[in-house]
Amino acid sequence: MDARETALRQAYAHAVRWLASLSDRRVPARASVDEIVSALGVELPDGPSAPADVVDLLVTACEPGLTAFPSGRFYGFVVGGTEPAALAADWLVSAWDQNCVMRTVSPAYTAAEDIAGAWLLDLLGLPGDSAVGFTTGATMANFTCLAAGRDAVLRRAGWNVARDGLAGGPAVRVIVGEDRHMAIDLALRYLGLGRPELVKADDQGRIEPEALRHTLAAGGQSPTIVILQAGDIHSGAFDPFVETIRAAREADAWVHIDGAFGLWAAASPNYAHLTAGCTYADSWATDAHKTLNVPYDCGLAIVRDPFAVRAAMGLRGDYLIQAEHGDPVDKVPELSRRGRAFTVWAALRSLGRSGVADLVDRLCRHASAFAAGIAEIDGATVLNEVVFTQVCAEFGNDERTEQVLTRLLDDGTTWISGSTWHGRRVMRISVSNWSTTDDDVARALDAIRRASTSA
Repeated sequence: MDARETALRQAYAHAVRWLASLSDRRVPARASVDEIVSALGVELPDGPSAPADVVDLLVTACEPGLTAFPSGRFYGFVVGGTEPAALAADWLVSAWDQNCVMRTVSPAYTAAEDIAGAWLLDLLGLPGDSAVGFTTGATMANFTCLAAGRDAVLRRAGWNVARDGLAGGPAVRVIVGEDRHMAIDLALRYLGLGRPELVKADDQGRIEPEALRHTLAAGGQSPTIVILQAGDIHSGAFDPFVETIRAAREADAWVHIDGAFGLWAAASPNYAHLTAGCTYADSWATDAHKTLNVPYDCGLAIVRDPFAVRAAMGLRGDYLIQAEHGDPVDKVPELSRRGRAFTVWAALRSLGRSGVADLVDRLCRHASAFAAGIAEIDGATVLNEVVFTQVCAEFGNDERTEQVLTRLLDDGTTWISGSTWHGRRVMRISVSNWSTTDDDVARALDAIRRASTSA
């Protein structure tokens, strides 16, 4: 057995043991950064080490500092686990080591991307001829879609941003709901568009159509992008797409939807009504490593007009072997990148249409169970309308809520993080993992009760 095979066998054994431990292990990490630095060793060795020994050291040193993100009891942020077929495919992605840029050079990857992209458009109810790009995550998916939108609205105004840049051109208005996700502001900063104009949202974070219409009317004929959201990060609420997109269309605005986790509601007959009307937008961004549960990193940038994204992202090089009708690289910011579509294809092929719908339904059912359980705890109040996978609650006042959160993490049974919503401290539960069971939810609720009783 050569060194590579020995190292891979060691890594496999450690990976299987780690995954088997998730049902019982403490969810928060047990070791600090300093402790792990010490265990890894700060001095670079003078000579080589056996690959298998390096793998063993990495695992021994790092495992105490790992948070059990793949556990069915992790509900912080919006972090999914990894579907079994997608995890196995991701191991193959590393072993195959493809640079997934050009159709001619990596036909296997391009085929998987073409198929997975078509399946995604079908599942999400989006126009079948849209371009689908596979990015690092939702932030870069938003960036990609908004770059296409920026260039398109400037092109309509007679300005070629690819040739002339932004300086001296018409100012682009970007209009968002006041409760948009911070990743939107980050993408706009990357694009040189600055701070967006904020439109009033209701108590669940949904943009108000009349307020949007008024804001649009105040801007005259300026090139405009309107950004809506499918799934508020606190409430899980969805913007009213029919009314807002109609208003944006009347103003000749590009409409983009940030659906990092919520766009997947469209895949379930029970929740598709939440996305009604969103098919009329110009672009959509979502994460595959959230609701779909493929490994990091994998976002999806979907643009109705393939020319628009190709004009913003495409490149040419004398040494590249490029296809006349487009390559994977024409839809994303990166040149060198992993074969993300392999994992998406594997997850979708494994789940099938009904499996994706069942996954969405199951996550929502668990969120509703959390809301019902918390509502029965003395002094606790669920603050949002639980329409999808997010739950926000408080425990009387900010100080007590913070005490509950601290004691909950000290307990270690679950990871549920806090946030500030509408000026108050809240417990924010995000149900995103395919492996979460009814028992996981019950154990987490028991931990919340214990933390609340002692707070």
